[in-house]
Amino acid sequence: MRGLVEAAYCETFELTPSPIEPSWIIEGRPEARSHLLSKSAFKTWWTMIWSCTEGKFNWHYHFDETVVILEGSIMLEVDGAAPTRYGAGDVILFRTGAHAKWHVVDRVKKVAFCRRTPLGLVIRTASKLKSLMPGQPAASRPT
Repeated sequence: MRGLVEAAYCETFELTPSPIEPSWIIEGRPEARSHLLSKSAFKTWWTMIWSCTEGKFNWHYHFDETVVILEGSIMLEVDGAAPTRYGAGDVILFRTGAHAKWHVVDRVKKVAFCRRTPLGLVIRTASKLKSLMPGQPAASRPT
């Protein structure tokens, strides 16, 4: 059973590789790492620590994500607007369907609060149900 209160100190655990989709990388060799801190029972929200080395890349948001920059700095380009610099202490909300061009200037570390929207839940549920239907290849069924 999970406790009603969970706590973590973000320097006490190892971040594991979390590669950026190669086709999203624009410049450099950014290396991302992450660690899942918590998640809800129905997997509708989760919290994670994420870090990335210098580079430029696109990011497409398939769920709502609120981030708090813990260290480092980034430049973000959203919807063709001029790039904006963000650093430690800044809070940014990316809604489902958003697209941003990230330029990690100094190795960045953030805490991310992620939430699936109702539409995202419907799509996810439909995909799972489809994979459980008879006649589907065993490889497509969840384990």
